[in-house]
Amino acid sequence: MDGTADTSPLIWILAGEASGDVLGARLMQAIRARVPGARFAGVGGQRMTEQGLDSLFPLRDLAVMGLVEILPRLRQLSRRLDEAVADITATRPDLVVTIDSPGFALRLLRRIAGLGIARVHYVAPQVWAWRQKRVREFPGLWDELLCLLPFEPDFFSKHGLAARFVGHPVLQSGADQGDAARFYRTHDLPAGARVLILMPGSRRSEVPRLLPVFGRMLALLRVMLPDVVPVVPVSAVVAPVVEQATARWPVRPVIVTDLQDKHDAFAAAGAALTKSGTSTLELALAGVPMAVTYRVNPITAFFARRLIRVPHVAMVNLLAGRAVVPELLQENCRADVLARAVCQLFEDRDCAARQKQAFAEVLHGLEGPGDTLPADAAADAIVALLARNTPA
Repeated sequence: MDGTADTSPLIWILAGEASGDVLGARLMQAIRARVPGARFAGVGGQRMTEQGLDSLFPLRDLAVMGLVEILPRLRQLSRRLDEAVADITATRPDLVVTIDSPGFALRLLRRIAGLGIARVHYVAPQVWAWRQKRVREFPGLWDELLCLLPFEPDFFSKHGLAARFVGHPVLQSGADQGDAARFYRTHDLPAGARVLILMPGSRRSEVPRLLPVFGRMLALLRVMLPDVVPVVPVSAVVAPVVEQATARWPVRPVIVTDLQDKHDAFAAAGAALTKSGTSTLELALAGVPMAVTYRVNPITAFFARRLIRVPHVAMVNLLAGRAVVPELLQENCRADVLARAVCQLFEDRDCAARQKQAFAEVLHGLEGPGDTLPADAAADAIVALLARNTPA
């Protein structure tokens, strides 16, 4: 009897949202390059499925955010947590990797702490931004904490927690490899049309927050910039929600779900409006001038403003240490304010040039150790931990 399949390492991996699915897929590929026989189980989306993962349940069941928005989903999330714990307990993997999604992932790590399984959390919880006291809850949750931002290891070190900076995966995204001419050809756009990227988020629960105000803004822009072409890059899962919500927009958007088409749109774009988060770094890598905007439930916003301890919300601003891009949040997330910001991005060349210069500085600081790509650095750390915990 051939026992190879039985002795090859089993890694249980969890991603709770679209961005984590991308990280997970790259990580699986990098691990398999180092450990060809590695097997994977857990929870992920389309990208991780393409790498061979048979997801325990749909990733979309976990993709929710906000203090109020999460309440209707608590029962389902609790049930999914029980399922994940039961699966890990039954399969006894050699290693568990959780990716971002701290609300779910850290609860999972806590629940399995007594199983004696090595644990890695990839993408450090952003406790440096708000509710810093939560860091007291972390000792014992993981064996390795892998950070995307260069200042995070120092923060965790001050709290007695070891952490490793592996570089930011946006540098591997290919967001700077688009072809503008191909985008114009593919979508039959007239020469000179001004492409405006609109990024409302990756979750079904958050997309409806921004799309209505984007629609009202386009009604104003149609007069101010008659040749504007809105482009909304979203996942295939969220696309039906976007199609329905934009059906009555005064200017019909180009809805993009293909990754290469998204990067081509970036190359063609003269401006962007985006939610905060990794999307700001994607646009920065592509050199697209932007404004950051967001709107949440007023109750969520009330508590967030009292808990946040950083001066900026946009990741590019946070990393630059200054206001590189406008942040138009909550009460400033209005059609007239956004329309004026978009006009400035398109028409003020000095403003765009200043943003692009700052983007280059920010991105340089996201490069990982040596010449190692972020996914490879993360895989190296995980494989080393796996080796330390595998009997000889």
